[in-house]
Amino acid sequence: MQPGPHNAITDVPGVLVGQVERVDAPYLTGTTVVHVPGTAVAGVDVRGGAPGTRETDLLDPVNSNAGVNAIVLTGGSAYGLDTAGSVMRWLEERGEGVRVGLGDNEVVPIVPTAVIFDLGRGGDFRARPEPSWGADAIAAATDGPVALGNHGAGAGARARSLKGGVGSASVRLDDGSTVGALVIVNAAGSTVDGDGNLYGARYGIGDEFIHLRTPTEAPPPAAPGRNLIPGPPMNTVIAVVATDVPLEKAAAKRMAMVAHDGLARALDPIHTLVDGDSIFALSTRLPDDDRPRLSVTDPTALGQLETVFAAGSRTLSRAIVHAMLNAQTVETSAGAIPSYRDAYPSAFRTE
Repeated sequence: MQPGPHNAITDVPGVLVGQVERVDAPYLTGTTVVHVPGTAVAGVDVRGGAPGTRETDLLDPVNSNAGVNAIVLTGGSAYGLDTAGSVMRWLEERGEGVRVGLGDNEVVPIVPTAVIFDLGRGGDFRARPEPSWGADAIAAATDGPVALGNHGAGAGARARSLKGGVGSASVRLDDGSTVGALVIVNAAGSTVDGDGNLYGARYGIGDEFIHLRTPTEAPPPAAPGRNLIPGPPMNTVIAVVATDVPLEKAAAKRMAMVAHDGLARALDPIHTLVDGDSIFALSTRLPDDDRPRLSVTDPTALGQLETVFAAGSRTLSRAIVHAMLNAQTVETSAGAIPSYRDAYPSAFRTE
């Protein structure tokens, strides 16, 4: 198995990604949209104790919704949920959504959304995503490389004392199908062990992380005033895993559930009461693909399903590593947030 050409979720056919962010003072936040123009069967699994989501009930396998048009991952905590409205209007203008009338634009787009807590990270509690950012992000969506680190919803993310961000990765399975992941790393837990090694790096494919070694630096202290508000830190890791393997809705739900193992392998602790950890799973399907969708109740499909689920989990762990390796230190009026590269420069081989 090898990563796809971009080593990103956009290697999955039918998946586009667009991002916008503001990092000029006092902003440090953004929005990421995963657009599936051909729609995708979707599932979700929410395990954090403080989630911020929209339209997740529709994805329950017992409910009638057949698929989604886009997934929004955004900063701004619950305020950021407003970005989904502009994504819906953008899709409506193009006739993408559940058809509810005879007119070209008489549709209801399905746009599940999840948020991270990054309020005040740039210095101003009110400097958060505007509703229009969702439309701006989906308008910019492409199937090309995904900008990693301080981009999109990862602009204001952090992982304990280090700068977090957006990460992505992919893998081509032996049968030619693809699994990809995109994650916003904004965790209460740590991405590094006591020696400074990134937990998820051991899941690298081939020489993906061969340039890393155990650093010699002591870990950075946790920064004070993390959120500019009193009380415990507030965080959340949100992600999308996707595949072009045709899955039924219950199988997509199971893929999202298993993908949480990828968080647990790359973050410690995970699923805390101050995290809102939420993972969406997508199964795309190109028009000329006539394969039946795989069901969790079909014994003949279990082997292929387990392969896809395991790939989604491991790919998500790798995506977390790419988020940390691409994140850059930021200096704001709320204080500096050091990147992994700046905190552990000896972790990178120079020879």
